[in-house]
Amino acid sequence: MFEKKIKLGNLYAFYGSLLTEKQQEILRLYCIHDLSLGEISENLDISRQAVYDTLKRSKKILEDYEGKLGLLSKFSNTRNKVNQLIKSIDSFRIIINDNLDRDKMLNKIDEVKELLVEILDEGL
Repeated sequence: MFEKKIKLGNLYAFYGSLLTEKQQEILRLYCIHDLSLGEISENLDISRQAVYDTLKRSKKILEDYEGKLGLLSKFSNTRNKVNQLIKSIDSFRIIINDNLDRDKMLNKIDEVKELLVEILDEGL
C-alpha cells in the first residue's frame, strides 16, 4: 500500500499539472498531506465515494501518461546511473596508485563527484 502511494505521488509530481484542479487537489491531499479518503471528503465537502472515484480515475490518467511518455521511468533510470557513477568514483579513489599526481587526481575526482551530486539534487 505504502509503495503504491509513493508511486502515485511520483506520478503526480511528473504529470499532476495535466490533471484538473479538483483532481490535483485530491491527489495533493492524499499523496502529499497523507490524508485518508474520509478526511479528504470532509475537507472538500464531497462524498468519500467521490474521493475514491477521483483518485482511481486520476491514477489511471497518470499511469497512461507514464505509459506514453515514460518520464518517471527515465528519471529513475538516470538517477540510478548517477548513483552508480558516484559509487564508482568512490571505489576509484581507493585504488589510486601512489605514483600518480595523487592530489591532482583526487581533486578532479571530487569535482566530478560534486557535479554528479548536483545533477541528482536538481532532479528532486
